[in-house]
Amino acid sequence: LRESAMIGYATIGTKDMEKAKAFWSGVLASKGASVLMDIGRIAFIGSGMDQPMLAVCVPYDESDPNPGNGNMLALPAETREEVDALYAKAIELGATDEGEPGERMPTFYGGYFRDPDGNKACFYKMG
Repeated sequence: LRESAMIGYATIGTKDMEKAKAFWSGVLASKGASVLMDIGRIAFIGSGMDQPMLAVCVPYDESDPNPGNGNMLALPAETREEVDALYAKAIELGATDEGEPGERMPTFYGGYFRDPDGNKACFYKMG
């Protein structure tokens, strides 16, 4: 029996697929991620189809996407320095700051931002 991941992919909405694909594949490139599958209104970004992925999509009903209050992507980093670098890359590519990288509690270091569509995310290192 093969061990399975808890999350296959998470989906966030966008108004501009090209911009969202460029932003997220650019931010996550240093982690080996790229657009793995693009079927028009949805694209999957990750380092392999057998690894957790991030999907960006135009909502199925074609209404505007709405980032939820309390919804956030939490993306792990290997080191605090990687948190800093990934956060800086996100800001460079058009993200807005939601909390610069820093220690939030004794075992949690994170940097928070919103992508160009307003989706909140955090790069973090535990321990």
